[in-house]
Amino acid sequence: MRAACFTESGKPFEIREIADPEPGPGEVVLAVKGCGICGSDLHVTELKGAVPHGAVMGHEFAGEIVAVGKGAKGQGGPWREGDRVCTMPGISCGTCRRCVNGDVMGCANLRMTGFGDIGGGYAEYALGIDRMTFRLPENLSSSDGATVEPLAVGLHAVDVAGVRSGEDVLIVGAGPVGLACAIWAKILGAREVVVSDYAAHRRDMALAYGATAAIDPAKEELGPTFEKITGHAPMLAFECVGRPDIVQELALIVDRGAKILSAGMCMTTDNFRPVIFGAKELTIQFVSYYTHQNYQLTVDMLAAERVDPLPMITDRITLDALPAAFEALRTPSTECKVIVQP
Repeated sequence: MRAACFTESGKPFEIREIADPEPGPGEVVLAVKGCGICGSDLHVTELKGAVPHGAVMGHEFAGEIVAVGKGAKGQGGPWREGDRVCTMPGISCGTCRRCVNGDVMGCANLRMTGFGDIGGGYAEYALGIDRMTFRLPENLSSSDGATVEPLAVGLHAVDVAGVRSGEDVLIVGAGPVGLACAIWAKILGAREVVVSDYAAHRRDMALAYGATAAIDPAKEELGPTFEKITGHAPMLAFECVGRPDIVQELALIVDRGAKILSAGMCMTTDNFRPVIFGAKELTIQFVSYYTHQNYQLTVDMLAAERVDPLPMITDRITLDALPAAFEALRTPSTECKVIVQP
């Protein structure tokens, strides 16, 4: 099959011919119809040695099953060739306490998809395990099924944060994860959902997705503007940027006793002052990925048309266009979610 393979930091992917994946017991092979480019992919490739040479990245993918391993069980019966599905990006053991409770991405024996352990969705075919694979609803195309993953990230973040009905929320960063946080915060009953981003088109998307206000931090001070909108300093703030210093900036503007939820997955050393957190009795919570329950609820909400993923998809590209497009996203312009369609 053809795949985009990582070479080394500072160099673009190379399109190569590599062996097709073969399903083991309980596994399925997908013909990838869509794979989103994630900000964490961009960040991790900037760290020398973090991604093995030749790795096939891409963990936000969906498609159609083309091969079924022995005993692979689906929803309501065995998986079959032609089933349209999305899959969580990994293969867990399925028997440990975390797997049984739904925290499959926290499995101690997890084999990660797209970071070297298992080839990801920047390819014509990709591997999944039956228990972490989900049937796509009829109203969602196989390509757009790639949006289930980032939407589930946002759901997990607001779930962990414990967003309450009537609560006012600040979200810094209106990329796909920030947008997903805005969507779920509003669904869960937040009163004011205030989103901050430098890019005008992303602020517009946030408003379309349920944000009640959007702040341009280049023109407005974040803390005072939030207070003007809500009448008080933030008590719950989401960091959805993934770059250093954002957590410290939030610590300075949130109210005493506030919580900062970091979903941005900063890949480098960050700097914040514990004395600020101590003096204001702040809580910081980090999150990653999602649970099995988060993924299923995301699929169900898409099926019920409670969530529309299409506005966040700004670009659809071919596999051949991926290397150049990936590098261009290091300094994004009008892009939000870019979907690779092999």
